[in-house]
Amino acid sequence: MSIHSVHLVGSVPLGDAEEVFRSVTGRLGDRLRRVTDGETGARANWTFWQGAVFARTAGLVTDGNQNGEYSRTAKYRLRDGFDPAELSFGELGYAAAARASWQVFERLRDDGVLPDIRFQVSLPTPMAPVRLYGAPGSQAAVEPAYEAAMLRELELIADAVPHDRLSIQWDTAVEFGMLEGVFPGWIPDLEQGILDRLTRLGDAVPAGAELGYHLCYGDSGHRHFVQPKDTGRLAAVADALADRLARPLAWIHLPVPIDRTDPAYFAPLRGLRLPADTELYLGLIHAGDGLEGARRRVDAARTAVGAFGVATECGFGRRPPESIPGLLTLHAAVAGLVG
Repeated sequence: MSIHSVHLVGSVPLGDAEEVFRSVTGRLGDRLRRVTDGETGARANWTFWQGAVFARTAGLVTDGNQNGEYSRTAKYRLRDGFDPAELSFGELGYAAAARASWQVFERLRDDGVLPDIRFQVSLPTPMAPVRLYGAPGSQAAVEPAYEAAMLRELELIADAVPHDRLSIQWDTAVEFGMLEGVFPGWIPDLEQGILDRLTRLGDAVPAGAELGYHLCYGDSGHRHFVQPKDTGRLAAVADALADRLARPLAWIHLPVPIDRTDPAYFAPLRGLRLPADTELYLGLIHAGDGLEGARRRVDAARTAVGAFGVATECGFGRRPPESIPGLLTLHAAVAGLVG
């Protein structure tokens, strides 16, 4: 893979999918291999919109809002005496949103607006909404039902979008909070349990569709839940996934904090064992220090890894819409800097 490739993680705070498709491809064009619909509307703040899903699910009750790491949200527990095996979530909304955006994508492609590019759907790992809205003590019981619902959403997406046009990305953030000891976990063997879940989700993506993972340390308020010491834990998870998956891994994306212009941050990537056809994207683009800051991080990254694409650390969500054209232009400039 050449470094000129650009990856967009997911959210783009513009009006709707059509505006996102036109704006993104108009500025980045053939630098992109896949394009997201921007997760606009109700999906704009990652998984917070799933609160309504928990609220309407039979068998779940709430004792009110509780403090979380980033905000106060309602926490849902199993109703007293309710059998966890009977818990069933209905439609989560991800498939409905993807189907609507796919229709826009098809129309723009047929009109010649979009280049030869895949349709990317970014999905949160089930642990994220369960962590956000599940009450401690009920998360372990709620998670299997929510995972089953998410896998049904994936099936519906794959039924609607031809597999050779589809890219699925699993957004993996809460897992790193648990591995770093920031978030309490509910899995006895934490590392093994997380890898089992991520592998299961990846292998559920149908043949012909692309699979990627966005490895994340959080971005609420544009801050991490903890600063990664280096890329060691990220690289270990990436390698483990590549070893475990029974299907091809198209890409891995990982964050680069704005102040990490030192080779030490990237040093663990020297031992990365990704397959030759797996794309590595480094989230080293930051609006805060622009092209020159990205240049310093690119130079540091090159001490450890030869070929990689570029991205921001996380999605564009929670940014002012008027900042997006400049941010897209910055992506093109960074890709051109090293392409």
